[in-house]
Amino acid sequence: MRRRFLKQAVIAPLALAGTGNAAASRQGSAPLRLGLTPVFLVQRARLLEQWRGYLGNAIGRPVEFVLRGSYQEITTLLLSGRVDAAWICEYPFVRHDDALRLLAAPIYRGEPNYRAYLIVPRDDDTTDWIEDLSGRLFAFSDPDSLSGYKLPRYWLREGGRDPDAFFARSILTWSHRNSIRAVADRLVDGASVDGYVWDMLERISPEVTARTRVVLRSRPYGFPPIVTPAGLSLRTSHRLREAFLAMADEPDGQLILEALGLDGFAAVEPSLYDDVRAIADVMEA
Repeated sequence: MRRRFLKQAVIAPLALAGTGNAAASRQGSAPLRLGLTPVFLVQRARLLEQWRGYLGNAIGRPVEFVLRGSYQEITTLLLSGRVDAAWICEYPFVRHDDALRLLAAPIYRGEPNYRAYLIVPRDDDTTDWIEDLSGRLFAFSDPDSLSGYKLPRYWLREGGRDPDAFFARSILTWSHRNSIRAVADRLVDGASVDGYVWDMLERISPEVTARTRVVLRSRPYGFPPIVTPAGLSLRTSHRLREAFLAMADEPDGQLILEALGLDGFAAVEPSLYDDVRAIADVMEA
């Protein structure tokens, strides 16, 4: 049943075009530009090249990855049509879903969901973060991040606290990885991060996560999705969606998924993000 579900269902600006992709050798094929943000630990040239090649062959045209250092930059590129698709945070998606088309969501540990983690240094005695981190130093990742910014501020607001006055000082790290390292190095007393990123960093750099401790794991939220501008042709959107959905059944796709720590991609309904919409309604009021 799980297999059927899968079938149905701070970094410098950079564009990776690469060579060796059969689709890229076709004369006259304009590349499909796919945006990525630092939320994903895919800053490895070999993996990006393999993924680019897989997607290009699957959709029959070359693919470029366009990387930017903030969610807002990628969102702006999407809304202006300067990228054809992107893997974005769910918070920008729900704020602009009238102008975006939802293609697919990653499947992580069997579900299209992830959790936010509230972390502190390993030897910190924090047990109740809302009480114990008051007046201390805190790291936020990106102003448009649900797990790394909006959610902890929402929790404080719902608890009757002023998010702008709760901490003595807060910093923006511009990536969950940077936030985790800031906590590990005791540059800050706590941070709220994407649990998927923490889990992946535990796998590839356990010496970093070992110097942190998870105080709180949030309820599940819809995993950051793959989206396109609403104006992208339906034919291109369909081909791209099918390429993502087929990854779990293709040997090359399986290798990429393993490196990403994902089970696959699935078609999902916009209602997956209703809880995020409710938070956005409160935070943007």
